[in-house]
Amino acid sequence: MAMVLRRVLLNGRAISSSGASPIAQSDSFVPGLSRFFSKSAPYVVKVGIPEFLQGVGGGVEAHVAKLESEIGDFNKLLVSRTLKLKKLGLPCKHRKLILKYAHKYRVGLWRPRAAPVKA
Repeated sequence: MAMVLRRVLLNGRAISSSGASPIAQSDSFVPGLSRFFSKSAPYVVKVGIPEFLQGVGGGVEAHVAKLESEIGDFNKLLVSRTLKLKKLGLPCKHRKLILKYAHKYRVGLWRPRAAPVKA
């Protein structure tokens, strides 16, 4: 479906140079639809262990100091297994939340929201 729509838009753009289609002449028509096919803009906020755990919520942010001292790096947290987190003394519910959101983050389905800047 996306390829068909893209092909129609490209054909409409080629026709607009000859002046046949008034709708396709609008330059804002094509970029407006292209936003549905492209990935979203990257977040400005750098994601670390505290930001990640704050985004997960559910009381997991209480373990920030422990995870930063033992694991240290955010990328190591993303590939941590449940046994490693269990040895650190995290409760089962918190381990599940961390592992669930770590998988979503790796795949690109979820990112922690940027905290609004207070003036």
